[in-house]
Amino acid sequence: MNKEAMKNTCEEKKNQCPPITVSSWTLGDQCKFEDRVKAAKEAGYDGIGLRAETYVDALNEGLFDADILDILKRYDMKVTEVEYITLWAEDNRSYEQKYKEQLCFHMCELFGVNHINIGLMENYSVEHTAQKLKELCQRAGKYVIGVEPMPYSGIPDVKKGWAVVKESGCDNAKLILDSWHWVRADQETDIKLLEGIPADRIVSIQINDVYERPYAKSILRDESMHDRLAPGTGINATEGFVKMIKEKGIEPACIGVEVISDAILAKGVAEAAKFTYENTEKVLRKAWPEVSLVEK
Repeated sequence: MNKEAMKNTCEEKKNQCPPITVSSWTLGDQCKFEDRVKAAKEAGYDGIGLRAETYVDALNEGLFDADILDILKRYDMKVTEVEYITLWAEDNRSYEQKYKEQLCFHMCELFGVNHINIGLMENYSVEHTAQKLKELCQRAGKYVIGVEPMPYSGIPDVKKGWAVVKESGCDNAKLILDSWHWVRADQETDIKLLEGIPADRIVSIQINDVYERPYAKSILRDESMHDRLAPGTGINATEGFVKMIKEKGIEPACIGVEVISDAILAKGVAEAAKFTYENTEKVLRKAWPEVSLVEK
């Protein structure tokens, strides 16, 4: 099949061509909302991700929801990823956490996003965590809650992540898989690790790359929050990860490009968006050409 035919096939099956999204952290938290949108659009991204904090930053600029929507419309861009609920397994959650959760629900309604990324640093039993996830899913209602395993967290890998999601018994409880966390959890990009997990229980993916040698375990989170690599620019774990996702038949709501890098961001948001998108495209053209050939 030639390139034009592949592009047409992809355009006919939009659900197989998830929006390539620049995740919130990739462009940091020091830029104005319009600069974020403009940089993403000019780089080639289909959408942007927003955390509750970066949404509040936009409001703090003096923007109202209508202004934010107008900026998105002006650049023909969408918000396609909403995050990040934490501390949801606590028995006595703070007012601030409850409010942040409600803010994420509001963002989903405002931007037409159907899932919310969540994580959990605290380590509880599968039973306790699943019960608290069930309660969160009930509060979320129509929105999907995407649990993201992280190697330095209370849900360190896909095995526990799926155990928690499954035991919650909620149809709107699903998983989000991130290639950085996947590799740093010492998981091979082997589809066998996804055995028993229905493809439709993985709502979204995030991609990036890693150095060959990780930081020490005691400071692994520092690497995650400051020193990730663009897709394909490290040990190229990204390509194998994406191929695994495709082979499993997963149709992610979006492909989030989450490259949290002080060095890349130091060059400015426009360059960070351009660099991460170009390298993402290189990987996707090899591993998932149907995605990369969507006409921008």
